[in-house]
Amino acid sequence: MIRRALLVLAAALLTGFLAVPVATLLGRAVGGGVLAETARSTVILEALRLSLVTTAVSLVVTLLIGTPLAFLLARRRFPGAALVEVAIDLPLVLPPSVAGLALLLVFGRRGLFGASFDAAGFAIPFTVVAVILAQVFVSAPFYIRSARAGIASVPRDLEDAARVDGATEWGVFRYVTAPLAGPALAAGLVMSWARSLGEFGATILFAGNVAGRTQTLPLVVYAEFQAGDLDAAIAAATILVLAAMGVLVAVRLVRRDQIVDLTAVA
Repeated sequence: MIRRALLVLAAALLTGFLAVPVATLLGRAVGGGVLAETARSTVILEALRLSLVTTAVSLVVTLLIGTPLAFLLARRRFPGAALVEVAIDLPLVLPPSVAGLALLLVFGRRGLFGASFDAAGFAIPFTVVAVILAQVFVSAPFYIRSARAGIASVPRDLEDAARVDGATEWGVFRYVTAPLAGPALAAGLVMSWARSLGEFGATILFAGNVAGRTQTLPLVVYAEFQAGDLDAAIAAATILVLAAMGVLVAVRLVRRDQIVDLTAVA
């Protein structure tokens, strides 16, 4: 009984530690009428618009370049595959500020490709393009890892049967692999989008914090708090919290569908 009570107490303490700060933030936003200020704040609305646009673009880029890579890692064995996996996983453990500095050293004016971009009259740092690149850098691994696991879980017998029936490789992927791995692909996209929406460190170093140009919602939270406008910071933070909660619900629903699909296949 004592051991059980200690386990319950430890679980309650940790759950409270994780939940109470977020609940307090939401309570302050709702109870204090802070959310109503969001509709009248040009800064927050502009940052929200920028965040939605850039995360949508970064999600499309991640889908287009991440899906072939995930398929390659799931279905092919090639020299250097381990190094590719390390390169994909590295952004997951790197501090975001380090990611931003690394991007700046590559795409900055004095970076690895800086002279080439300058010669072409194209600047990346401190632009919307830099925001998108920062988001892709930190969020793409979430999608690639999930997509790889989903594709690897598809029985190869079903793909082989489709080939025997005359399906092309693209047809096999489109009509067999992708639908069966769909829940994993969707979960990866949702997690990737959430990571892009919450990106802060790489963005502020690589794209800056220019209001109306590169200032996304997480940067608004920081800027408004630094300026002493706590209500505006709470309002922006609440939008991010609600988005994160929506993502968690969506991922749980998608994973539940994935279990059902795999059961049906089995």
